[in-house]
Amino acid sequence: MLLLRTVAAVVSVLLVAPPAGAAPAAPPRVPEAVGWGGAVSSVDPDASQIGIDVLRRGGNAVDAAVATAAALGVTDPFSAGIGGGGFFVHYDAKSRRVSTIDGRETAPASATDKLFVENGVPLPFDQAMTSGLSVGVPGTPRTWQQALRRWGTYSLRDALRPAEELARRGFVVDSTFNAQVSSNAARFADFTSTSALYLPNGVPPAVGSTFRNPDLANTYRELGRDLGSLYGGAVGRDLVRTVQQPPVTPGSTRNVRAGKLTVSDLAKYTAPFRAPTFTTYRGLDVYGMAPPSSGGTTVGEALNILESYDLAKLSEPEYLHRFIEATKLSFADRNRWVGDPSFYDAPTRQLLSQRFADSRSCLIKPNAVLPAPAAPGDPRNPAPCVSEGVAAPTPQDAERTTHLTVADRWGNVVAYTLTIEAEGGSGMVVPGRGFLLNNELTDFNFVPITPGVPDPNLPGPSKRPRSSMSPTIVLDDHGRVVLAVGSPGGATIITTVTQVLTSRLDRKARLVDAIASPRASQRNSATTPAEAAFIASPAADALRAIGHRFSTNADIGAVTAIEPAGRGQWRAAAEPARRGGGAARVVHPG
Repeated sequence: MLLLRTVAAVVSVLLVAPPAGAAPAAPPRVPEAVGWGGAVSSVDPDASQIGIDVLRRGGNAVDAAVATAAALGVTDPFSAGIGGGGFFVHYDAKSRRVSTIDGRETAPASATDKLFVENGVPLPFDQAMTSGLSVGVPGTPRTWQQALRRWGTYSLRDALRPAEELARRGFVVDSTFNAQVSSNAARFADFTSTSALYLPNGVPPAVGSTFRNPDLANTYRELGRDLGSLYGGAVGRDLVRTVQQPPVTPGSTRNVRAGKLTVSDLAKYTAPFRAPTFTTYRGLDVYGMAPPSSGGTTVGEALNILESYDLAKLSEPEYLHRFIEATKLSFADRNRWVGDPSFYDAPTRQLLSQRFADSRSCLIKPNAVLPAPAAPGDPRNPAPCVSEGVAAPTPQDAERTTHLTVADRWGNVVAYTLTIEAEGGSGMVVPGRGFLLNNELTDFNFVPITPGVPDPNLPGPSKRPRSSMSPTIVLDDHGRVVLAVGSPGGATIITTVTQVLTSRLDRKARLVDAIASPRASQRNSATTPAEAAFIASPAADALRAIGHRFSTNADIGAVTAIEPAGRGQWRAAAEPARRGGGAARVVHPG
């Protein structure tokens, strides 16, 4: 009750507008809020409040999701923005139907399977990342347009206006923003446009200072008038010039390779509607994102594997052992079978079949650890307890992205994960435009991960790299929302979402507690990366006793989620601590 009164007080304070032209005081970060009229959960309080304001003015979940995402492009620009892409999952309360938009970036038409190979050798990941080679055609603005046209009530101009105003008046720099600039300072300093924006006077913006981005505000205004400015017009030409002629600081010793993205590549881009992935779990319907994302198939397969166990009755070590082994096996299958469906016939339906999951589940032993990397199974012809083919570990990727979750007064829900890939993307700000470009093409495998075996995730012309983004919506048997959830974190997204789902649905943890729980992320490797709190737990001691090995990883994920809270209310939940804590908001606190 005290928490709910606190949230009510916070929301009432936030309704007081700042003086014209002034940056507001830093709004609070609240991990849980319950109430009526709709809810928004994101990593950033300014962005969540913008979404709530849209809902309060009569906008629906899609309007609020786009406005929140655009605001994150201002306040969380190192994780997402108009220079990147993402996956948008929508639940329509009237039809009780789940739909998705694929806003994944695409490679230029000139790309070949040797995109990241020089002299027969794959480029080091950090060199590929900070280059024009890694920049794919951004899909985020087209996703916003598609979503608003299909389900929204706002125009793109109206949805972008709050973020435009936020970028113009500025926001208060927090420790997370400062730390993200600081950790990329050497890279950002090597580009004239990036250093001018994020390293004023050669240092990161100070905590407590006001950060403004008028170039981005102007870009939002231009795109609101005509999105074609990005997909073939003036903004697009500036973007292409940045990729082909990276704005390297004179005297820099960094070897920044130019890319071959063209205005034609931008003009041909589409953000298609795709059928969601679907599986059942404990009588619930689980919907996710289909290829080129591996999120829906891999989360779904892991859940199907775990369905053969009564997770509610297991001890914590027994539960975690099965969770870790299930994600190990599902990643083995992900690495072998999932890629862009326009280039590769990914066996999505078979990967999500209970028959295939049962053939994998029987490999898990209660007191022993499967060898890793584990070999994949064959979803088209599953053989019980048999792994076939050559084991392949999960390739390196980056772990920065963002996720937002929205519900409105009518019961519509959005789970939306968007990204520019690594923290800071490619490191290049488009001069005069105020936004960072993605490095999403490094999500391709640079070379085949298993020699002699077809690799579904090699680069190719106009191809979309495989993703791990896992925006997920769970419905009951009447088609009503039970939970909507997602997370950033590269390939750790899949394990994070699976862990939160099983913790909430099986172990009956409170949603905010399921989000806060220490995490481990097994992705078919010999050791399981885990947070320090997980490694120090008694459960980890028990897991080590049967053969599990752990390596320390910093914060894994940054979940946002929403669920019904009874009597027509919504519960919004976010991270209490990771990334400085998230921001849950409701329109009318209960």
